[in-house]
Amino acid sequence: MLKLAILGFLQDRPMHGYELRRHLAALTGHIRPLSDGTLYPAIKRLEADGLLVRETEPGSAAAPRHTLHLTPAGRSALLERLRVPEQLDISDENRWFTVLAFLRHLGDPAGQAAVLRRRLAFLEEPASFFHDESGPLGAEQITDPFRSGILLIARATSRAELAWLHEMIATLNDGPHPSAP
Repeated sequence: MLKLAILGFLQDRPMHGYELRRHLAALTGHIRPLSDGTLYPAIKRLEADGLLVRETEPGSAAAPRHTLHLTPAGRSALLERLRVPEQLDISDENRWFTVLAFLRHLGDPAGQAAVLRRRLAFLEEPASFFHDESGPLGAEQITDPFRSGILLIARATSRAELAWLHEMIATLNDGPHPSAP
């Protein structure tokens, strides 16, 4: 998720590390706090892999700033990750939101629709947070009001997402579509 988010934000525009960290924190929120001990080693790995470069630019004060830029290999890696997300990118809601945040960069309506169809297929499979010997339990089968609440909230969220996915897939297949800048 972190690699995808770094590449996605740098596709939007070059940034220095602090600015990138702010954007990443806004995307991941309180769910997955991001420390410098996580971000900067990830940046160094992406540099070592040739996916981004660091350019020195004059700073607003006396110290120069190091701005991160995607390389052509970085753009290719981003597009490939968007074109063929890992299964966990499809099934984990937080990782899914990261894919959605940058899916416009794919720029290919058929490819974008294919990714959305994978999420749609995942959401249409019967699932529950709670099971018994017979299988998944629905909110109506659970007497614990808090566990039932989890399922009712998840059901409402899934319905909203399913409606959006169907609408977006139809838009991508039929008409005007969002594309990469």
